Amino acid sequence: MLLIQDIRENHDALVARLAKRGIAAAPIFDAIIKQDDARKAIQKQLDDTLSASNNMAKQIGDLFKAGDAQGAQALKAKTAALKDTTKELQVQLQSAVDALQALVIELPNAPHDSVATGKSAADNEVVATWGSDIPLPKAAKPHWELCQELGIIDFETGVKITGAGFPVYVNKGARLQRALINYFLDYNTKAGYTEYQPPYFINEASGYGTGQLPDKEGQMYHMTADNLFAIPTAEVPITNMYRDTILKTEDLPVKCTAHTPCFRREAGSYGKDVRGLNRLHQFDKVEIVVIANPEESYRLLDEMVQHVGELLQSLGLKHRVLRLCGGDMGFTSALTYDFEVWSAAQERWLEVSSVSNFETFQSNRLKCRYRSGKDKPQLVHTLNGSSLALPRVMAALLENYQTESGIQIPEVLVPYTGFSTI
Repeated sequence: MLLIQDIRENHDALVARLAKRGIAAAPIFDAIIKQDDARKAIQKQLDDTLSASNNMAKQIGDLFKAGDAQGAQALKAKTAALKDTTKELQVQLQSAVDALQALVIELPNAPHDSVATGKSAADNEVVATWGSDIPLPKAAKPHWELCQELGIIDFETGVKITGAGFPVYVNKGARLQRALINYFLDYNTKAGYTEYQPPYFINEASGYGTGQLPDKEGQMYHMTADNLFAIPTAEVPITNMYRDTILKTEDLPVKCTAHTPCFRREAGSYGKDVRGLNRLHQFDKVEIVVIANPEESYRLLDEMVQHVGELLQSLGLKHRVLRLCGGDMGFTSALTYDFEVWSAAQERWLEVSSVSNFETFQSNRLKCRYRSGKDKPQLVHTLNGSSLALPRVMAALLENYQTESGIQIPEVLVPYTGFSTI
């Protein structure tokens, strides 16, 4: 959530940054400032009324001590009127706060200065590429055909059990999935990330804290009886561990990693883009989350991008890095880099990771702050990235490493799988 102080002090700069998303923010900012002025005016009235009540209470005490009971009783009658005024002003203040919140909460994060103006993925910038095509056998097959022939992922049984987008991993398919999870976690912990296993369900406060609510409620599975949501990513429970927390400067950065299943109702469009593992309702992902001092957050973002890139290199997967344009970024992000691996069999790029800096957008909602010595607490910056999302990594490995005699397993995974071919 944008800071109202920033909207006031950096009005023109924020208008220009939000224009990169195609948002005309100036009239919205004007409405926010007007509503904030109204809130401040009511707050001042309330403060003045409370101050008058306190002074009057002191005067009543002094009059009683002086033996002037009549004068004290006369003032008491006035305090009753002030109490009624106080209650009325408190109601007005809450209404003003709610109206202000409703205006601010609808605004997405302001893009970083390096973000390009754009409307869609077609406007994203390719900032790096790595690797080359792996020679494939003649009549190379997409992963959904390979999975069926090898019996390692059963899509039809998943449809029978639950529905489309819920595959069943079988035998070496299940073992390869588990191997990738363990490899990614080990890779992250060796780089200094602390491993967690968080809950897979969150409450409304957690969804609000990281920006899923009220923006993405339609994309999450909601258990109405308990008012809980299935997590769309480990980012949500991990980041919310630091909700309503004041960290010490020396505690930063906090670096976390976790594996969780992820649940998303929106499966996207129809056709080849969603076939097989390309887009699922339930999938596994290993996440990295960083809570940072604002002065270090963009250096740490670069480190995270390098970390994810080297992880993909270790798997030998050709990939590219995109800096997303304003129109293609997530609601909460100030700057996002996407990683896409090349699927030679499908002849298309598959997104496997997004690495983002949210600056203070999430921490303002979370009330996650840090303090240096006796200084006033300041908001942290939050960052996160996929390291990695499994379905499309699995798809790319199966397709790019297919041979006439089966699927070759990258060397780094063999100690985890216990086999070198499928």
